[in-house]
Amino acid sequence: MTRIIAGAAASTYLEVPARGTRPTSDKVREALFSSLESTFDFSDARVLDCYAGSGALGLEAVSRGAESLVMVEQSAQAARLARANASKVVVRCSDPLPQTSVVNTSVRTWLANAIGTFDLVFLDPPYDLATEILEGDLALLHPRLHEDSVVVVERSTRTTPMTLPQGYALWRERDYGETRLSYLEVVPVDAAA
Repeated sequence: MTRIIAGAAASTYLEVPARGTRPTSDKVREALFSSLESTFDFSDARVLDCYAGSGALGLEAVSRGAESLVMVEQSAQAARLARANASKVVVRCSDPLPQTSVVNTSVRTWLANAIGTFDLVFLDPPYDLATEILEGDLALLHPRLHEDSVVVVERSTRTTPMTLPQGYALWRERDYGETRLSYLEVVPVDAAA
């Protein structure tokens, strides 16, 4: 079981898929959100959770005041659990209730057709996802961001390091056991490139 750590839905337990996902531990989520709280205002934020699994990362942001959340998850079973988890979290939030949606498709497909922009994005792919695929997803994500957006990527410390596509800079990186959190900021794309 995973639980929401803080905010309106603190201590709400979330269901996690029996297999096929690797939920972010409470310890890592607590460290991630502690890092964000010093620089990011969750109130009214538009959040995107790619490779959402149970939705724990995005739903933690909702519990802390995010206005909306889109969760993208390819596994039908995980997408169903994310929807159920969202229902449990949203009812604990105050009016106006945050808008949440779960899209059951691949991240690549969704990003290729996405509209709107996001303030905070989580990318927590399976550890065995090829780094090149993740880099391609980051490139597709860039038009959905603005200059103050924050992107957090969770990977294994054993995976091949990312080469960031144009438009991103590494702001902070922290390791927690086998988990590496990379915090990215949006930078202007060099028009000459």
